[in-house]
Amino acid sequence: MERLLRLLVGFREYLLLLAFLACSLVLFFLHDTSQLRAVRGYTVGLVGSLQGYVTWLPRFFGALRDNDDLRRTNIELADEVNRLREARLENIRIRRLMGLKEGSPLDLVSAEVVGKDLSLQRNTVTLNVGQDDGVGVDMPIITDRGLVGKVVLTSDGYAVGQLLVNRDFRVSAQVQRSRALGIVRWSGSDPTRSELTNVVKSVDVKRGDVVLTSSYSPIFPADLRIGVVDSVQSDPDGIFWRIRLRNSVDFNRLQEVFVVRTRPDSQRVALEARLSATLR
Repeated sequence: MERLLRLLVGFREYLLLLAFLACSLVLFFLHDTSQLRAVRGYTVGLVGSLQGYVTWLPRFFGALRDNDDLRRTNIELADEVNRLREARLENIRIRRLMGLKEGSPLDLVSAEVVGKDLSLQRNTVTLNVGQDDGVGVDMPIITDRGLVGKVVLTSDGYAVGQLLVNRDFRVSAQVQRSRALGIVRWSGSDPTRSELTNVVKSVDVKRGDVVLTSSYSPIFPADLRIGVVDSVQSDPDGIFWRIRLRNSVDFNRLQEVFVVRTRPDSQRVALEARLSATLR
């Protein structure tokens, strides 16, 4: 009992404060004067405002988490859409290539471009086929859109192709409509344009004419599409037309190709080489 009294004496200030608070609350709620009603109204409004701020914080952090989840979901969906779009485009390209292979009398081996050098000096591609696939030097490279180039180097599993847009590339060609003959070469500036040279002014060539490989080449099969005549100009000091072509193949977007597994006629190549050496 004595211990309890000492405890009450020690905490008498706190006990008096609690008693006064209790009396104040009793008087506050029992009396119904206009002043007390106003105080109660302000108090309720203040408590409601404080409660609104307190409950806003969890909602704010919850919204941040939901926003992160939505952002992550959006990234995943965008990635899936890109992969589906790429698969669709790849499917279209493969269907075109398979259609070419099934409808072509040529012996074709499909290849993918695994390396590309589109500098003005070289302009070559590396293919994932080689000698093990029956691919050899001077074999033509084509797509469903037309002539790409020819193989210049091979290993067991890879091949390097020289593109049509290469300074050293030449191919015998003819205009499909008028059968005018010429040589296609690259001017060295625009990778979307080539030149049809050695076409005399006496033959008919018009803008929009299709240009194909001719039957005079010992390497390239005839009637491979090369491009379309973009402009025809007269050289006042010469006997030939100045003809620019718009290439059929977009070399910047080259991905899947075919190598034509054909060997040039060795007797013809040797005979024409002897003739060329004799004329020098």
